[in-house]
Amino acid sequence: MIVLDLDGTLTNNKKEITPRTKQALMQAQAAGVHVVLASGRPTYGIVPLAEELKLKENGGFILAFNGGKIIDCTNNEVLFEQKLNEQLVPILFQEAKKAGMEILTYQGEGIAATNKDDEYVQHEAFINKMPVTQYDDFLNQLVYPINKCLIVGDPTPLHKLEIRLAKELEGKMDVYRSADFFLECVPLGIDKARSLDRLISSLGISREKVIACGDGYNDLSMIRFAGLGVAMANAAEDIKSEADFVTLSNEEDGVAHVIEHFILSPENMN
Repeated sequence: MIVLDLDGTLTNNKKEITPRTKQALMQAQAAGVHVVLASGRPTYGIVPLAEELKLKENGGFILAFNGGKIIDCTNNEVLFEQKLNEQLVPILFQEAKKAGMEILTYQGEGIAATNKDDEYVQHEAFINKMPVTQYDDFLNQLVYPINKCLIVGDPTPLHKLEIRLAKELEGKMDVYRSADFFLECVPLGIDKARSLDRLISSLGISREKVIACGDGYNDLSMIRFAGLGVAMANAAEDIKSEADFVTLSNEEDGVAHVIEHFILSPENMN
């Protein structure tokens, strides 16, 4: 099994899967390898890439919302899902507002945000190819349940907010950054490794048979968990130091390099 983060890992900076990486993944699937797309993105933002890689036909899976939702691509069955405690959302909203930052979540096939014109909100919309609706009365307009919230803002103040919120919400919710300007606010105990553990347990696959590739802080848990934890060359140094292997960057077909080296090479195919 190979588990891939999307942004900064599977896709290049244009948010595309390059031909070489796609070819390597198709060959891996033909050899019987399960491909899992694991991202902070909502399901809607992952499905187009799953379709491009033909995960439905090849027994692939999606871990959306940092693992808050597991989907079997073969039949679109939801294998696991955990929702955000809606009583905590007002705290996130107030803290974001106090820090001069925006907050967003997902409603159906769109993004609901406190400011649709904010550059970071727009970036999230671009990544997921989803339209944004501005909720001027955010707390009252939201339709529950929701899977996560995202607080967005400039890196330095956002890091300070991360530390404050992690303390305030300890034991109630998990907060961590997936990018310097994205603060993930997810149900307690939700991360990519725990969801991956759930998935492989249900499939009878041992963690030694899992390769996980990522570049962000929200990938650290699965990089540590997998039999082979891979960091991209474009990852931060403290992520690279935790990995078993550092591959090329997302602009240099780093994922293809891993597949060619560890899955498709003759000694691994026997």
